Amino acid sequence: MEPMFLPEVENNPQPGPFADLLRQMQSAGGEYPQIWHLFAYKPAATEHLARFTQEILREPSPLSPGFRELIAAWTAAGNHCPF
Repeated sequence: MEPMFLPEVENNPQPGPFADLLRQMQSAGGEYPQIWHLFAYKPAATEHLARFTQEILREPSPLSPGFRELIAAWTAAGNHCPF
């Protein structure tokens, strides 16, 4: 993956689940959402964002979780962001 524009954020993960996920994905050589770097850098500040995202994508809704994922992927592609 290409480096982020925020090396201070990318290079200073704090202990927690997102730092663990980053290490696993980096060691596997896989792609991952770069917002995980922000979640790992400031876990207390971004905890609510992670909960919000999961609720929007997974909680009961007239739209299926798969359709919501498709909307998110389409939006990300339109913004030239990996999903």
